[in-house]
This record gives sequence, C-alpha cells and structure tokens, in this order.
Amino acid sequence: MRKIIALGIVAAALAVSACNTVSGVGRDVSAAGSAVTSGAESAKH
Repeated sequence: MRKIIALGIVAAALAVSACNTVSGVGRDVSAAGSAVTSGAESAKH
C-alpha cells in the first residue's frame, strides 16, 4: 500500500512539473496510470 501511495505522489509531482501543454498532460496522466498499475501488480505478489 505504501508503494502505491509513493508512486502516486511521484506521478503527481511529475504531472505538475511537466504539464506545459495539453499533450504533456496526457502523457503525464498516462505515466501516472502506469505507475499505479505497476504498484498494484507488485502489491499483489
């Protein structure tokens, strides 16, 4: 659970720092989703 929260915080920080354009926001949201998915998969195992 801590990994998921940490990944979410990192992803949010990246999204805030890199979202200069609409395209950038889309990439950031996609990266955040991937990070959360990875964390959830790790937590399952």
